Amino acid sequence: MFDIAIDKDQPAAEFYADLTSSAAAIVSGEPDAIANMANVAALIWQYVPDLNWAGFYRVVDGELLLGPFQGKVACIRIAIGSGVCGTAAASGLAQRVADVDAFPGHIACDAESRSELVIPIVKNGSVIAVLDLDSPLPNRFDADDETGMVKLIGAIANSLG
Repeated sequence: MFDIAIDKDQPAAEFYADLTSSAAAIVSGEPDAIANMANVAALIWQYVPDLNWAGFYRVVDGELLLGPFQGKVACIRIAIGSGVCGTAAASGLAQRVADVDAFPGHIACDAESRSELVIPIVKNGSVIAVLDLDSPLPNRFDADDETGMVKLIGAIANSLG
């Protein structure tokens, strides 16, 4: 078992440092990428406020395939380059979208989602998956969230694929 206690009300940099160290502890020594994704999705879901979906899409056979997540039933397959997740996978760059309805080609897996943050997971120079966070609040994610999640994924990327 893991004994995790993260103060949600601390400054963003400290919150994300604690979240990252907790994620690193959870995946430490576990070689199974799916199990690690499942626990990291659960950790994020538990501690990051105002989410309606938190999870992973894995690159499989040239497309994004649904991986472990927390939230409502989701789209199963997303073409690389399509929607926010596919754009992150194609570009290798984080995508922070304040209003998903204004994003060209947005794929609405959950009509309640209003904003989204997607972080590509790079291993050996290739995108192997993306972390997808959705919120029912417009403009939910800020630069601190993006920076924090990029650091978190960077710290554990080798354990996710």
